[in-house]
Parts: sequence; structure tokens; C-alpha cells
Amino acid sequence: MADQDPQRPSQEFNPHDLTRQFEQLLRTRRLNTLIERGRPRHPSQSSPYPSPIPSRHSSHHAPHPPPRPTQNDASALPTYSSLRNHPKEMSPPQDASSQRFRNNLISLSFKPIQYENPGLLDEALAVIPLDRIYGEAEDESQLLQAKAASIGPRTRPEWGYQDCVIRALLRWFKRTFFSFVNNPPCPVCAAPTVALGMTPPTPEEKARSATRVELYRCSVCQEFERFPRYGDVWTLLQTRRGRCGEWADCFSMLCRAVGGRVRWVWNAEDHVWTEVYSEQQKRWIHVDACEEAWDNPRLYAEGWGKKMSYCIAFSADGATDVTRRYVRDAGKHGADRNRCPEEVLAWIIREIKGIRRENLSKDDQLRLKFEDEREGKELRGYVVRALAAEFGRISISGQRSASEEEQKVPARASGTQEWREARGEAGNRSPHNDQPPGEGH
Repeated sequence: MADQDPQRPSQEFNPHDLTRQFEQLLRTRRLNTLIERGRPRHPSQSSPYPSPIPSRHSSHHAPHPPPRPTQNDASALPTYSSLRNHPKEMSPPQDASSQRFRNNLISLSFKPIQYENPGLLDEALAVIPLDRIYGEAEDESQLLQAKAASIGPRTRPEWGYQDCVIRALLRWFKRTFFSFVNNPPCPVCAAPTVALGMTPPTPEEKARSATRVELYRCSVCQEFERFPRYGDVWTLLQTRRGRCGEWADCFSMLCRAVGGRVRWVWNAEDHVWTEVYSEQQKRWIHVDACEEAWDNPRLYAEGWGKKMSYCIAFSADGATDVTRRYVRDAGKHGADRNRCPEEVLAWIIREIKGIRRENLSKDDQLRLKFEDEREGKELRGYVVRALAAEFGRISISGQRSASEEEQKVPARASGTQEWREARGEAGNRSPHNDQPPGEGH
């Protein structure tokens, strides 16, 4: 056999090897950060890593750190800033800002508890055309089963029957049941109205969980119109209108009514949506009733162009930080996570889970623990895949390859163009490609 040509490279470019090297680099940096935090520091010195919770200097000597990576090594790899947000250990709130954030999350965690009210569940079922929903679900389920059988005897359908029920419910809710409100029409002459600002809620509106009320005036007859932002699900079943908050509230309740396991997802940048658990895929599925979006978590960051910091999912079983599901590229789509240190957020999430699960049976607690571990692996996988995809798009010379073309994600459809632009959710669509909102928007 001829000797190998010494001029020929011995190894080809491997994104997975670079991913492992990058993870090792981050672990080394974290260790160095911990060591630096435990050392006395001259006031003139500054650390590139903020220390949100000051700690007392330990009397124990820190072990010798491994060799630091050089600047050239670090710059050769693409960065993923959210990896630095992984908490090293949990810590309770110790400052006013962290305590305010904790109180806010504790308050938000009560939202999905109303979805467990038996009386509200009965009211929700009464407005759903069950024959239509179950009929569409059965047709889609059989189609998916036939498609799977055509691929191979061991191939499972992509979605199960319960998933198809939620998908049918989503179509009916968006197209028939609920309406999106921009400016409410005049109650007297139905002419367009003009926004005047906010006004205090009446006692009756407060009783229906309307903490904010928008005030409008008719452009023709000058009549005033109030638009309470109701948070009471029973009221929303009657009014059947609102914006993303009302849509997520009402739709989440209806999903629970037909037997789905539901999460209400809060985003710090003023948006909310729903997640439902798929027994078929053993994971939580993103659902946004406003957009009739199913399993499209990249919608907000890559479609709307929305920068997001925190996405916290609340359910009757606890809370989970699911930001990594919705923000795949933190450098491009992530906003500053500065409401509390990451170790404090992990402590708050664990506290909420403890409150919600303390009265559950041991079997249920164990089942939820396994689900948490499976979801944690899923969320970490998004980070690894984002890194691998970034490496794959960069050639050896550092130039972008032809495979940089990313999958297209639609821009926001609900609301007026001016409203979307004001919220930073208009996406990157050009004016001639911007389709008008659908009926009821």
C-alpha cells in the first residue's frame, strides 16, 4: 500500500468535534469564574463575568485551575451567550430586584389553576362543538395512521388522536369562535374608534379580573367605548374577543376541557401563548391560537423578529424556564436576562414546583420528575444543535457556506401592521409581501 501523502489533511472538518471542544471551553471558563469570585480583588480590577450575588471570601484554598484557553482559541468558535446563563447552583433571592421577580412569578403561577375549576370546565365544554371537533380529529388521526403504515410496519404516526383533537380545536377557535380586537367599534354606530389611553376599571370589571381598561372614542358620533382586558375565563367565554392575553387564556381553558394537559406560557416581552403535552411524542408542544400556530416555537424570534429574555411555562404541576425552546440563537434573538441571577431563577422555579406538587402522590411526583429530566435534555439539545448548525455553516476559511439558507418562519398575522411594528413583532417582510390580517383581526 502506498504511503499517505503528507500534504493531504489527515482529518476532515467535523462539527461534532468542535461542539465538544466548545463545551469544554465553556466548562473551563465557568471554573475559572468561580475561582476568581472566591479571591480578594482590588477595586480597580474588573471581571468579564458579573457576580449578581456577592459571596463572602472562603477560607478554603481553591484548587489550581486548568490552563486558560487563549484568545485565539475562543475567537475561533462562534459564541452562544445563553450558555453562560446556566446556573451553577441554586440560590434564594437576596436583593430587591430578585424578590420582585420572584413575587411576580409566584403570582403568575396561579393563572393555570383556574383551568382546573370543574364548573368552568363544564362551561367550556358547553360552547365547544364536540361532534365537529372529534369528527375532524378522527379523520386526521386515521390519515396519519395510514401514512405511517405506508412507510413501514414499525412507523408510528406523527401525532396521536388527542393531538388531533387539539389541532381541530385550534382551527375552530381561530376561524370561528374568537375575534382579535384592534380598536373596538363604536357601540352606537359601529364606526371606527380612536384610542384615548387607559382608564380605571369599574368594580364590576375588577370582579372579572380586568386590571386594565382601554378607553376609545368614536370618530363619528364621539361616543366612548371601554375595552376591559378581562382575565376571567368565564367572562371570555361570553365576550369571545380580545388580544393575545385573552386568546391564550380562553384557548388554554378549552384545551383543558377536552382533556389536554396545558401550560400557560408567559413572555417578559408582553406575549403569552399555550403549550399542550403530546403523549405521542412525549414532549410539550407550542400552540399559539392567535396565529393558529402548531409546534412552531421559532415563530416569535425568527418569524416576528422579537427579542426575548424570559419564557416561563406555568401549569398546575409547576413552572419551567422554556426560553431555550423559543430562542435558539441568543446572540441574535435574545434580550438581556437581568431581572435576577440565573441561580435565583432556578431556585424560584424549584419553589413553584414544590408548592404545586407537595400534595401529589409519590407516583405522580416521580412521573413529573422523569418528564422534567426528559424536557431538560430536550432544551439542552436545542443549544447543542444550534452550535452544530453554526459550525456547519462556517467553512474552514471562516466564510459562510451555501447551506446558510434557513427555514422560513412566517411573520405575525394578527393585529394591524402599525400595532405589530410598535411591539417589534412585524418581522422582516417587505411591504409588498405583507398579507392583510385574516377575518376578525
